[in-house]
Amino acid sequence: MQKNQINGFLNLYKDRGPTSMDAVRTVKRLTGQRKRVGHGGTLDPLAEGVLPICMGQATRLMEFLVDGPKEYLMEVRLGAATATYDAEGEITHEGDYSEITLDDVHRSLEEFHGLIDQAPPMYSALKVDGKRLYELARAGVEVEREPRKVEIYRTEVLDFVPPIVTVKVESGRGAYMRSLAHDLGERLGCYAYLDRLVRLKAGPFTSDDGVRMADFESDDDASEGVAKHLLPVDFVLLDMKSVEVNKAAERFLKNGQSINASPQMAATAGYMEKFRAYDTSGRFLAVVVYDKPKNQWKPYKVFQLDSPSIFAPTHAR
Repeated sequence: MQKNQINGFLNLYKDRGPTSMDAVRTVKRLTGQRKRVGHGGTLDPLAEGVLPICMGQATRLMEFLVDGPKEYLMEVRLGAATATYDAEGEITHEGDYSEITLDDVHRSLEEFHGLIDQAPPMYSALKVDGKRLYELARAGVEVEREPRKVEIYRTEVLDFVPPIVTVKVESGRGAYMRSLAHDLGERLGCYAYLDRLVRLKAGPFTSDDGVRMADFESDDDASEGVAKHLLPVDFVLLDMKSVEVNKAAERFLKNGQSINASPQMAATAGYMEKFRAYDTSGRFLAVVVYDKPKNQWKPYKVFQLDSPSIFAPTHAR
């Protein structure tokens, strides 16, 4: 029998080795939560770092994690390309990096800033005609991958000790660091692959605050161990403004109905702006959208949570 559902986010620091789904399965097994557990953005087995685990009603906010910015620390090895674009794959090409300078690296990286076309690696989980790309690759089949628009917000070269370039990258949704490393090698003319990858940030989650499996799996009751590290459901929404509603409005929201906003909102809220909504006791009720012409709050996502949130407006008073 499943234990009482856990609601919230676990800021897991995934070590090298397990897949993201391995981590989810381990959390499920340790906590007894068999349903409504997921992760907020895949990390390759060789990658480490932030892997937010969504539990219970927090899974309904996964879109805010997946769409949010990510920050990575990547070590790129110059002088060779691999089939997987990382250290796990077979070397396919080799090149001379002896003449590459730090200025060359800076100039080449700048060409990847902004909105760019990026082809995903052949060894990836994307599907073509119903087949995962990595399944086709393992069968020796290579297919044309349609480049996708991804955004690289910022790159910073932290170190250059040939053949290793250490770079911090801030990117948007769907950007592959393996492809960035591979493409950098192509641009430099010496080939390159991703030797090490650490995800430093995913939305509001940071690696400095991450917990490892060992931090809670040694507890006699792993659910209790997870609970000690659990972040509230509304943690991923703190960049939104908040609003408090009365009992009558709460009933309407819970039934999926719009409610009237206060007259002051007409001057302070933008058209279709999303807010966090709380009841008078501080429980997180919903994500609501402001319908400016009608001066109403429309429910976007409604939640059924028992405990007040530390991020409620009442808590800040």
